[in-house]
Amino acid sequence: MAAHLSSHNLLTPPSHHHHHNTPLLNLHGCSLSFRRALSSSSPSIRPGRANVQRVTVTCSAAANLAPGTPVRPTSVLVVGATGTLGRQVVRRALDEGYEVRCLVRPRPAPADFLRDWGAIVVNADLSKPETIPATLVGVHTVIDCATGRPEEPIKTVDWEGKVALIQCAKAMGIQKFVFYSIHNCDKHPEVPLMEIKYCTEKFLQDTGLNHLIIRLCGFMQGLIGQYAVPILEEKSVWGTDAPTRIAYMDTQDIARLTFIAMRNEKMNGKLLTFAGPRAWTTQEVITLCERLGGQDANITTVPVSVLKLTRQLTRLFEWTNDVADRLAFSEVLSSDTVFSVPMTETYNQLGVDPKDIVTLEKYLQDYFANILKKLKDLKAQSKQADFYL
Repeated sequence: MAAHLSSHNLLTPPSHHHHHNTPLLNLHGCSLSFRRALSSSSPSIRPGRANVQRVTVTCSAAANLAPGTPVRPTSVLVVGATGTLGRQVVRRALDEGYEVRCLVRPRPAPADFLRDWGAIVVNADLSKPETIPATLVGVHTVIDCATGRPEEPIKTVDWEGKVALIQCAKAMGIQKFVFYSIHNCDKHPEVPLMEIKYCTEKFLQDTGLNHLIIRLCGFMQGLIGQYAVPILEEKSVWGTDAPTRIAYMDTQDIARLTFIAMRNEKMNGKLLTFAGPRAWTTQEVITLCERLGGQDANITTVPVSVLKLTRQLTRLFEWTNDVADRLAFSEVLSSDTVFSVPMTETYNQLGVDPKDIVTLEKYLQDYFANILKKLKDLKAQSKQADFYL
């Protein structure tokens, strides 16, 4: 983990990154200007003021659909299906009887687990718009969980790729588009991914597509690799001195609530924010892991002032599996921010019992109990093996 952090070179401003050199992301206030081409299926988009970059997608596949081709409402396409949230959305959808198609990039090691679960895997790449239309044929609802990989320019997948996906969805008559965004993305134009999420929300709203936008605060799953595993392995745990609090939520709950909202016609066109039952500081999470794991953490604190010297970490904001996302949060948010929202009204609208939402204590308790039991069994086995030798 320490090696991983140093590889991002905390102290060197990342001037070598394409999107830092050019003002591609100056979408301030989201003043996106839409130029309607003759065909509504190929509007040109111009993010930014200085650098005119156009994304034009022509959806020829739309012509192949006979008018009135019936599409089953249970037919969904999950984009970003192999990610932390995406895989839980796929699982939930299959459990609830949906026919699930997963859009994944062609890769040497294919996502066999999705097929094993019963999903259909289709290959496409959001950065190659011509690969998108074929994946949408016969689909009723698109659920977009995708975020670009840390190593690629954020603009390619998170802006241009999403614009292409939304344009194709519109051209091909997709009946609902679910988009996951980030809580408070409208308040942080200085962070590229948050700004892009906000502009994508606006772009989706302006298309007239039937949609649902869900803003998220943070995933409990991300805390395992960040804190739980290093504490158990007695490795260094990276924290910051920022008192920022984050209301982490179990991705299984996010998936469950998503489908409840999706089926509720009153939620059409709504912007919802999901937050976990309680907001935690880094220090509180570490203390909880120490207690449950039965050992002290070896904490390395990175001052927020050091983080402010680099913008590279903000590119890694995928709020999932890594030290970088937590550090990015600290840099993004002013030191007293609580990354959470009251959920009472949302629970009422969706008919969800707050008692059914997993708390971080319960989530980590289950994780540690499971891991510690496995470790104990392994020890017992190795003792037996010694005895027989």
